[in-house]
Amino acid sequence: MNIRKIGLLAAVPAVGLTLAVAPIQAQAQPRYYDRGYDRGYHHGRGGGDAVGAAIVGGILGLAAGAAIAGSLAPAPVYEAPPPVAYAPPPPVVYAPPPPPAYYAPPPPVVYAPPPRPDYYVATPVYEGRPRW
Repeated sequence: MNIRKIGLLAAVPAVGLTLAVAPIQAQAQPRYYDRGYDRGYHHGRGGGDAVGAAIVGGILGLAAGAAIAGSLAPAPVYEAPPPVAYAPPPPVVYAPPPPPAYYAPPPPVVYAPPPRPDYYVATPVYEGRPRW
């Protein structure tokens, strides 16, 4: 009997027991329809069994699921030892670099001073408005 069958045999009754016990525990608790008013004398009693059963059932379900999932993976089989040496990578062939190029220096830039404005020459006027 493998671990998967054992896990299923443990998980199915645990889930069934959890699903059966939680509603029974919830129904067994007294129901108060006064929405919590005037119940000071019930402080600390009851109401936690269904929650506890649900938590325990959840933990058992997670454990059973982990056991089943772990048993589904096939066992590793090592048929041969790993290779001792690997083939070398293919040689890398790079393109040859381009031939060196010699460029002439840029021509010098000569900035001429701006022309002096002639303040004494009147601007021509055409049709009553200046055109500049």
